[in-house]
Order: sequence, then C-alpha cells, then structure tokens
Amino acid sequence: MTAQPINTKIKNIIKLRSNHPESIREMIQSDFAKRLQSLELGLQKTQTRLEQFETKYQWSTETFINLFTSDQLQHSFDFDEWLGEAWMLTKLQQKIAIVENEDLNQI
Repeated sequence: MTAQPINTKIKNIIKLRSNHPESIREMIQSDFAKRLQSLELGLQKTQTRLEQFETKYQWSTETFINLFTSDQLQHSFDFDEWLGEAWMLTKLQQKIAIVENEDLNQI
C-alpha cells in the first residue's frame, strides 16, 4: 500500500462585506500591485549583489553555498553576507510567486 500525497492546493477564503465593494477591490488590487513592485525591486537588488560576489570570487552562488556549507571556507563578513543574500533571493522568489498566483479577479 502506498501513501497518497496530501493535497497542498487548499485555498483559504476571506470574505469581506462592504457598502463600497468596488473601492475595497481597487484598494486590495492596488496593494497587491505595490507589494509585487516592492518585492521585484528587492529581487533586483539581491540579484545585483549576488552577481557582485560571483564576480569578486569567481564562483557561482551555488558553488559558494556548497563550499561554505561543507566547511571548506572560513567565515568572513563577505561570505556571511553572500549567504544572507542567497537566502534572501529564495525568500523573495517565494513571496513573488505567492503574490503572482493570487487570483485578484475573484475579489
């Protein structure tokens, strides 16, 4: 007997009641657009910073992480910052995916 995967596509629904539903819809859509713009700006800055480290050390970020996590490199301010930027890249990409996947037409 094999285990069946759990459905991770469960949607949460938030219902709002308003005397001005169109205004609420516009505010929410505007806030999502601003949030996405902010996340994308952060993503660009993070990618630029990662490119700077990659140029300086002549390693890809993936190579650096493999070396760093296997204790082949000593801690340094640059390496700690590089690791933080790599973590930030992942988090920003996840948040962007969440915002982009929202169906704002159903608001």
